Amino acid sequence: MAAVISNSSGTELYVDPTKAIPDLCINDVVLSTPPCYAEETLVQPSAEINTSNSSEKPIVPEISSSDVMVHSAVENLPTSDMKLWTAQRDSAVKLRLEDSDVASLPPVTIHQLFQETVNKYGDYVALASKQGDQWHKMSYKQYYEQCRIAAKGFIKLGLERYHGVGILGFNSAEWFIADVGAIFAGGFAVGIYTTNSAEACHYVAQNCEANIIVVENQKQLQKILQVQDQLPHLKAIIQYKDELKEKRPNLYTWKEFMQLGKDIPDSQLDQIISSQKPNQCCTLIYTSGTTGQPKGVMLSHDNITWTAAAAGKTVRLREATDLQEIVVSYLPLSHIAAQMIDIWLTMKYGGATYFAQPDALKGSLAITLREVRPTAFMGVPRVWEKMQEKMKAVGAKSSTIKRKMATWAKGVGLETNLKKMNGSTPHPMKYHVANKLVFKKVRKALGLDRCTKCYTGAAPITKDTLEFFLSLNIPVYELYGMSESSGPHTISLPDAFRITSCGKVISGCKTKIHQPDSDGSGEILFWGRHVFMGYLNMEDKTHESLDEEGWLHSGDIGKHDENGFLYITGRIKELIITAGGENIPPVPTEDAVKEQVPIISNAMLIGDKKKFLSMLLTLKCNVNADTGEPEDELTPEAIQFCRQIGSKATLVSDIVGGKDTAVYAAIQEGVNSVNEKSTSNAQKVQKWLILEKDFSITGGELGPTMKLKRPVVAKMYKDQIDSFYQDAGTPTENFTPPK
Repeated sequence: MAAVISNSSGTELYVDPTKAIPDLCINDVVLSTPPCYAEETLVQPSAEINTSNSSEKPIVPEISSSDVMVHSAVENLPTSDMKLWTAQRDSAVKLRLEDSDVASLPPVTIHQLFQETVNKYGDYVALASKQGDQWHKMSYKQYYEQCRIAAKGFIKLGLERYHGVGILGFNSAEWFIADVGAIFAGGFAVGIYTTNSAEACHYVAQNCEANIIVVENQKQLQKILQVQDQLPHLKAIIQYKDELKEKRPNLYTWKEFMQLGKDIPDSQLDQIISSQKPNQCCTLIYTSGTTGQPKGVMLSHDNITWTAAAAGKTVRLREATDLQEIVVSYLPLSHIAAQMIDIWLTMKYGGATYFAQPDALKGSLAITLREVRPTAFMGVPRVWEKMQEKMKAVGAKSSTIKRKMATWAKGVGLETNLKKMNGSTPHPMKYHVANKLVFKKVRKALGLDRCTKCYTGAAPITKDTLEFFLSLNIPVYELYGMSESSGPHTISLPDAFRITSCGKVISGCKTKIHQPDSDGSGEILFWGRHVFMGYLNMEDKTHESLDEEGWLHSGDIGKHDENGFLYITGRIKELIITAGGENIPPVPTEDAVKEQVPIISNAMLIGDKKKFLSMLLTLKCNVNADTGEPEDELTPEAIQFCRQIGSKATLVSDIVGGKDTAVYAAIQEGVNSVNEKSTSNAQKVQKWLILEKDFSITGGELGPTMKLKRPVVAKMYKDQIDSFYQDAGTPTENFTPPK
C-alpha cells in the first residue's frame, strides 16, 4: 500500500451506508458521525462535507434471527489494550462493531458459521465434483464431517497453533476441506498460486511458517520438494490428486492423510475449536506490494464470516431453503474473490459449489457453465472478454439475416437496459421480441439462462465489454475491493448500476474520499468489519495501509457521483492489474531487464487491463548539453555493448525497427532471462518495442527528479502500445534469434 496520507488538513468526503436505498446500498453522500470501535470511541476525523439533498428516511434491511448465532464467540473476547491492527500471528484485534444494523451482527468463528449452516442446510448439496461423466455430490453434513476428519489429520501431523497449511492446486473439494480443516485445527489456511515458481512457493511457506503443504499433483509437488530443505517448519506434504510417483517420508496421498487422525478424540479437536475467537487470524491471503515482495494479509474469523453475511445481504443472495444458489468454482482460490464467493458466501447461504475442470480457462469453462447453469457467476474481465471475442467470431460466420437480427436486437437491448439503469422500467414490445428471438438463446448458449447475478472484479473492465453484454440483456455488475478488505467493498446491483462504476458500498461499511480535489477525486479509504488485521510480520507495511484512525488506504483514486456511485479514476500505486486479475509491480521487472541488457536506458512495463505484459524500451544515447534533448548517437557504454555482441551500430537509428538483429537478439535473450525468474506466466514480458528516442525531462516523459511519468508516456506512445494487443489472442515473443 502507499504511505498513509495525513488527514489533518484538507476536506474529506465519505459515504454513510445507513442513508441508503434497500439493502443498505448508499444513495447519498452525507455528513456522518465517526465510525464506532468496539468499546472505544474513534478519534474524531477531520471535517466532512454534507452534499446530501435527500430527505428520504433511511431504509435498513431487517436482520433475521438466523443471523444471530446462538453461541456467539463474542463472549470473553479479550479487550484490554487491544488495537484495530496487528502484525503478530497470535494476536487478536479490536472488532469494528457498530451499535445498529448489519455492522452490529454478533461476531462468530468459521466453525460457528459452519455449524449454523449444517443445522439449516445439512442435507443440501454443498460441493459437486465431476468424475468422468458423473457429478459426485457432497452434502453440507458430509462436507462438515470431512473437514473435521482433515482437522484431526493435521493435528496428528503436528500442526501448531497459528502456523500455516499451504494449499497449492486447482479448485477441488479437497482444497475446500484442507482450507476449513486447517482453520478447525487452529492453523492458518494459506492458498498458494499454482503459477508460482518454487522460489515463490518457498517465500509463502517460509513466511507463514507452514507445517504442512497440500499439493494437487506431481507438478506442484516438485516445486515443494525443490525447496523442502529450506523450510524448517515443514513437517508433511499431502498430494490430493493422482498416485504418488515416489515414496518419501512424510509424504501422503489424500486417502492416507484422511486416515491419520482416526485416533484423535473429538474432545481434543473440540477443545481447539472452542478456544478460537472471532478476532483472531484464521486465513492468510498473499498479495504483491509495489516492490514485488508478497505480503501476508491476515484475515480474522470475523473478517470472513461477517463479510459473507454483509455481502450476501447486499446482493440479495437467497437461502437454500428458498432457492439454492449455484456457483462454478474456477478462479484461483488463493485470490480473496474466489474464496469469498466459492467457499464462504455459499456456506453462509447454503449454496452449491460446482468445480470446473483444471483447463477451464483454456476452453472447458463454457462446457461446465452450460452443464451446471449457475445462478451467480463471477468472471474476471479477461473471461468476459474471451466470451465477447468468441461470440463475435461466431456471429461473423452467421448468415446475413441472422447478423442483421442480432444487430437489431443488441441495439434494442442496449437502449432498454440503459434506460432501466437510469430509472425507466417499462419494456417496449420490441424488447420482448428481441428477448425471445435472441437474448434467451444467447443466455442458454452461454449457460447463463438461470444466472441472475453476473459479476466482474479483480481488475478493471472496459466499457466496450460491459455494453456488449448489456446489449444482450446480460448486465455484468462490477465489484471493487481488495484482499485487505476481505474481498468486496462496493458492489453494483440491478437497481443500483452505472456503466464503468464499481457500485455502492456493501451493507455495514463506509467509504471516505480522502483530500478530494476540485473534481471530487481523492484516495479511496475503507471502513468496516471487513478491514483486515494487518500484514503478517510486517508492522511498518501495516501502518502504511491503516492510518491512526483505522481507515484502510486503498491506494486507488476515485470519486462519487451525486447518487453515491463510486468511480475509480486512477491509481496512486504503479501496480499493474492485468485483465486476468493478477497484480504486478512494474519496477522490479523493468529494473531486471535493464540489468540484463546494459544498452537499455529506460523501460516501461505495460499491462494494466491488458491480456499480457509488454514493454517500451529506449537505448542509452548522448544528451545535448545545452537543451537536454537525447541525441541519436549511442553512449560509449552502449557502443561497447554492441561490439561485445557483434554489432557495428553507433546510432540509435542503426538499431530501431529491427535493423540490427544482433541487438534485438541480445535484448530478447535478456527478456527471456527475466521471464524465467517470474513467479507466474502473467508476469512474463511477451512483447517489447525499442522507441526511436530516449525519455527526457524536456520531452515530458520524465519529471524533475527523472521519475518516469507513466501516464504521459502511455499517451505519447498510445499507437505503439495498441499495436502490441492487436490480434493478440496468443501472444508470442517478438524476436527469434537466428540459428
